[in-house]
Amino acid sequence: MEFTPIDIRQWSRGQTFYYFTHMEPTGYSLTVNIDVTRMHRLLKNNNIKFFPAYLWLITKNLNKQVEFKVACVDGKYGYYDTLTPLYAVFHDDDKTFSFMWTTYSDNFSQFYDAYMDNQTKYGNNHGVLAQPDTPPPENSYTVSCIPWIDFQHFAIHSYGNKPYFFPTVESGAFMKKGAKILMPLSLTCHHATTDGYHINLFLHSLRDDIDNFGKYLVLTASK
Repeated sequence: MEFTPIDIRQWSRGQTFYYFTHMEPTGYSLTVNIDVTRMHRLLKNNNIKFFPAYLWLITKNLNKQVEFKVACVDGKYGYYDTLTPLYAVFHDDDKTFSFMWTTYSDNFSQFYDAYMDNQTKYGNNHGVLAQPDTPPPENSYTVSCIPWIDFQHFAIHSYGNKPYFFPTVESGAFMKKGAKILMPLSLTCHHATTDGYHINLFLHSLRDDIDNFGKYLVLTASK
């Protein structure tokens, strides 16, 4: 995990960043439906869980753009080389959830194995943090799922008293539309770092990866 400082005065969106942090702090959210038909069928045929594949793809595509990885560390602005997914684990016994995280890897099978290992080790731990001996890394962003609701929109804006610029991503229950399987996907972002342009690039790349997920199973199997 590397952190690269940014000189706000030289940054191309430096004035925009200043405006949406100091003059008019603003966040925004939007929800789209993603066609996951091909990916869902592929994972089911290969006995691979959908949720960790979803976590990996979201993180992989957010990592492509610096704007999604901006943070403030010790009073200095900059960006991390990668993000770490921080996600919720639901407990059937008492209907609560705990946060868990898995370090991102460019190799899907490595990430998937690490995710499954986390579930084995910490999946039954209750409390806010399922991994109590290790705090979430500083490059953690929130990505989760509400599997019971096929929502039309979901938004959460909570910046508290600290600068926080990572996106928050939430998916919902699958919806069937004819032969298609659609998944609602909501993104909440800080306007200081991202605009609609960045969301468009992310969604375009994500949809392409979802439609062609098989190439990652081939690549990981060959390594």
